[in-house]
Amino acid sequence: MLQESNRVELKESLNDKLEKEIVAFLNNHEGGVLYIGVDDAGNPIQLPDLDSLQLKIADRIKNNILPLTLGLFDIVTEVIDGISVTKIIISSGLEKPYYIKNKGMSPNGCFMRLGTSTQPMPTALIDELYSKRIHTTLRNILAPRQDLTFAQLKIYYQERGLELNNRFAQSLELLTTNGQYNYIAYLLADENGVSIKVAKYAGIDKVDLIENEEYGYCSLIKATNQVLEKMKIENVTKAKVTSTKRMEKNLVEPVPLREALINAIVHNDFSREIPPVFEIFSDRMEFTSYGGLISGQSREDFFSCSSMPRNRELMRVFKDVGLVEQLGSGMSRILKYYDKDIFTISDHFIKVVFPFSDKNTIDGMEKDTNQVESGVINGTINVDGIINGTINGTINDIDEEKKVIVANMVENPHVTIKAMSSYTGYSVRKVNRIIKELKELGIVERKGANKTGYWEIKK
Repeated sequence: MLQESNRVELKESLNDKLEKEIVAFLNNHEGGVLYIGVDDAGNPIQLPDLDSLQLKIADRIKNNILPLTLGLFDIVTEVIDGISVTKIIISSGLEKPYYIKNKGMSPNGCFMRLGTSTQPMPTALIDELYSKRIHTTLRNILAPRQDLTFAQLKIYYQERGLELNNRFAQSLELLTTNGQYNYIAYLLADENGVSIKVAKYAGIDKVDLIENEEYGYCSLIKATNQVLEKMKIENVTKAKVTSTKRMEKNLVEPVPLREALINAIVHNDFSREIPPVFEIFSDRMEFTSYGGLISGQSREDFFSCSSMPRNRELMRVFKDVGLVEQLGSGMSRILKYYDKDIFTISDHFIKVVFPFSDKNTIDGMEKDTNQVESGVINGTINVDGIINGTINGTINDIDEEKKVIVANMVENPHVTIKAMSSYTGYSVRKVNRIIKELKELGIVERKGANKTGYWEIKK
């Protein structure tokens, strides 16, 4: 059951204290989570029109708090005991102190978290944090060129049903204080001088280089998708051919691979003009992101799954276009499958090493192949390590593709169509077709609105 803590606050309904609580979590070293629709005892309360409520919350956070909070919060729907409530995930901000705009940078407007309560921030601490405020963010670094175009960026937004108006550069914080394009704009532009390197070696060291590809000189979103597609191809090993199908197995669990790859890009310190590097060996994959830990961030913070984005503007855009699902979720997805020791953290870089699993040999896959082909899933569903969830009853008559989609929904009831497409490698059209068939079979049902709803697996 939910209970309040230094990182968790519960509210029965939306009230005039929203900004106060958000500011406290922005100033908190670990960020925090605010639930709307949960009483002090942790019991959910059914609130009307969650979509409208969440729009009001987003508007108040964006307009009533300074410095700007875009990219630092996420609003999602969570189901507790069958009741949908609103969950606000707040990242620890890099530009502390944060304050309520109409109250000013004073104890009346600045707040901090002490245990389970929110308290005014002392003037001395306000002054100390302000003196340490980080000004060398990408937002304040001038783009190397100013003749930038953003056709690719607009297409990615359109694919999500979003339109960028004539003021998108201001709203996405792509301008410096004097109105020129900043380095964030440069990274997202149609043409730039940034590329991401993907190297492949024949053995376990760097002696025999067999591939050296560069993806970039275009919008960082396009480059990220290209690297994702490349690593998806490299992450498949042919396992077994049966009379009816070819079974394949991943060298690395696909979900943490994807999350680590995106984290390496979106949290890279581009101010050093060093892009992340992705390397493939005969026994492992290595992803290296430059910059080390964020100032003030500890190893415990890094692994605690609390989001402290180095490049919050990039994080916001990546979330808008569907590359990031939810703030702070990436690390938890990785640690669900792998131990912390796959990470190497130094002052100047963070490296994650994914060893190829021994179970992914052809011999080791015989058992998995037989289980899939049996056509029976009772109790625990386990599809290529994607999910380990429980469904009451027996699903005998659905094929492997349907099982993979069901597994995605069990793992994350709020998963989007596009995310399922990315995770599975199926096209968006194919995912939609499979979901339609699952609905007709009475196996899955969509609950709530398109943006805030969730998938329910029929028991």
